[in-house]
Amino acid sequence: MCGRSSRPEGATTTPVLTSTFVQARTGVVVASAVATDETIQIPLGDTTMRASLALPDHASAEGSVAGPGVIVVHELLGLTDDIRRITRRFADSGYAALAPNLFDGLGPKPICIARTIRAYHQGGGRALAALEAARSSLALRPEVDGSRIGVAGFCMGGGFALLLGRQSGVNAAAAFYGDVPDELEGICPVVGGYGGKDRIFGKGGDQLAKRLEVLGVTHDVVTYPEAGHSFMSEYEGLTAIVAPLSPLHAGHEETAAEDSWERMLAFFAEHLAAPG
Repeated sequence: MCGRSSRPEGATTTPVLTSTFVQARTGVVVASAVATDETIQIPLGDTTMRASLALPDHASAEGSVAGPGVIVVHELLGLTDDIRRITRRFADSGYAALAPNLFDGLGPKPICIARTIRAYHQGGGRALAALEAARSSLALRPEVDGSRIGVAGFCMGGGFALLLGRQSGVNAAAAFYGDVPDELEGICPVVGGYGGKDRIFGKGGDQLAKRLEVLGVTHDVVTYPEAGHSFMSEYEGLTAIVAPLSPLHAGHEETAAEDSWERMLAFFAEHLAAPG
């Protein structure tokens, strides 16, 4: 990919459609301390939605400049401790990160999942409205430059990240091992990753790359042959035992995960950089 030699052997990628994929961190201040997160409430119609917010350690410093922000869209398991870990890692990398709980207020988790999946297949529905509310909330924060917002989604969240990436006010989208929407017209630049061992969503990487290429959208989408689904997650307990046994072959894969973080942060640094 773009002259880098750290790509795992056999991984496939579609070249970025711009002249060069710049591996730079320009415009992003990397935090020096481990970020912490807090739960906040986001207005959503006549109710509220809980979300996990993590800020870079420099964000509240006197004289600090508003920086970029990222909406983190959780996987099918919901707003878990692992998604909070991912949210904090964005903050450690200099981004104000907000992970809304899309299942909030929808009833028992099985019902939440069913309603949210149905919303996705109907074009986004309440879930997409909730993500837009989260984006608006993040953009209005004093620590955030509202013109520099990205979205990153995982599993179910990968599909929703692509849906939100078609909305105005989103400058870059990261989609990992999720479904690919039928309509991608108007989408912002996209970075993503899929696992070759994933028998359900693994082919989505090639599918997404081909659609973006036809549309002329800048993108960097990689399929990792040795990874399955959820290779960026760090499951624990029973989930860690059962997930790899499913057709998804889900589970953490260190090489694919770290390469994806490196690509995603470089892509965001380019597309969420401060003007000038």
